[in-house]
Amino acid sequence: MANSLKKLAGQTAIYGLSSIVGRFLNYLLVPLYTYKIAAASGGYGIVTNVYAYTALLLVLLTFGMETTFFYFANRDEVDSRKAFSTSLSAVGIVSLVFWLICMLCSNHIASGLHYETHPEFIRIMASVVALDAFQAILFAQLRNQNRAIKFVILKLSFIICNVGLNLFIFLVAPHLYESHPSLMSWYDPNYQVGYVFIVNLICTAAVTFGFIPELRDIRFGIDGKLLKDMLKYTWPLLLLGVIGILNQVADKICFKFIVPGQEGEVQLGIYGACVKIAMIIAIFTQAFRYAYEPFVFGGQKDKNSKEMQADVMKYYVIFTLLAFLIVVLYMDIFKYIIQRNYWDGLRAVPVVMMAEIFMGIYFNLSFWYKLNKQTWWGAIFSTIGVAALLAINFIFVPKYGFMACAWGGFAGYGICMVLSYIVGQIKNPVPYKLPTIFGYFAFAMLLYYLSIIFRPNSQALVYVVNTVFLLLYIAVILYNERVLVKRVFSGIKGKLVK
Repeated sequence: MANSLKKLAGQTAIYGLSSIVGRFLNYLLVPLYTYKIAAASGGYGIVTNVYAYTALLLVLLTFGMETTFFYFANRDEVDSRKAFSTSLSAVGIVSLVFWLICMLCSNHIASGLHYETHPEFIRIMASVVALDAFQAILFAQLRNQNRAIKFVILKLSFIICNVGLNLFIFLVAPHLYESHPSLMSWYDPNYQVGYVFIVNLICTAAVTFGFIPELRDIRFGIDGKLLKDMLKYTWPLLLLGVIGILNQVADKICFKFIVPGQEGEVQLGIYGACVKIAMIIAIFTQAFRYAYEPFVFGGQKDKNSKEMQADVMKYYVIFTLLAFLIVVLYMDIFKYIIQRNYWDGLRAVPVVMMAEIFMGIYFNLSFWYKLNKQTWWGAIFSTIGVAALLAINFIFVPKYGFMACAWGGFAGYGICMVLSYIVGQIKNPVPYKLPTIFGYFAFAMLLYYLSIIFRPNSQALVYVVNTVFLLLYIAVILYNERVLVKRVFSGIKGKLVK
């Protein structure tokens, strides 16, 4: 089991490189957008709203085929190449049909979403989503083959291209427009939001060319019987995925309908900018998921798998709580990621971060029904969670604004987490170390609470006190997990000796 955990840690580190470095580079876009797109204009609210729709559409177009592909590709009786080809072909056909519908009906769709003056937003982002869905299976193939290096290269290529073109559009192009107008006849300084979407499309299309070698395996075509089995397995995952993503984006989608007009776009822009700070938890969770999902499905026959899942849950909680404390204790630094006019939304960050931790725990708990082909349980849990989220949004957003969105996500994921644990322990119990996990949660919350109460007048002293709190958390972890720490350092020492 120690070797398995070591392998998981290595894979998480590699996938984490693309997520952590990528998200860090993307953080450059947050101050860029918030400093260049005024909060009062509502422009960043449009970006937040449109990307919420694209996140939901991506789940619909992939319809759970990533997890389904992992499940079937690792079964002895299934040819992994046919599993890949069947998955890719199915997602590709659905994405193509979706893209054609959006191209033909873009004006009607734009009118329904209150973007009637910019139907091109629909056409651009429909193209992005269709390509992203197709690429999702290609990236899944790289993960299944443990080709983490190429995975990271392609992910970082997109991010570097995206950041570079955005820097050009928002920083260089305006000066060139003034100094060399003949060269910049295509540029419109008032079309900033549109350029955000155009750049995304260019970069997404470029990454597709990196998959030319993998596309050769599509020659195996669609296996009808296998596809039928896949669809039977994946439809609950589709429902689970839709409801799961609604837990993340429903507030950003429905906000414009609850608070219509300019005010809604302004509030949504402030909320959308501030929750970017909370995404440090999502970075770790995504990197962890990339490594853990194929790892669990590939090792589902291991007799020690349940003990491993319990250990992994504990370590996940430890590291995400550390990330939580880093952000909340040094919020006075992190807040400069966004422009001052957006700072009103900072109070939502701790709540959103805790909701992200709940989501990660829920993901950890989800394997009992995925491995046992009872994915419909996940759909039930997530339906209840999203119902709570929507209820909180529609009841409290008119009075409390975007803070109701933050608490809605907290409640939604919290309910999913608790329900999955209770039912999972009945159906397929895993010996999670609950006293230890609850102890770490309580200790982290105590330190956060103390940082609010004991806040000196001097900013320098604030950093000193909060650093002491952070080091105290780390010291407790190192002491309690000293066996693991000793094992890790022994392994590092052994490699250095060799």
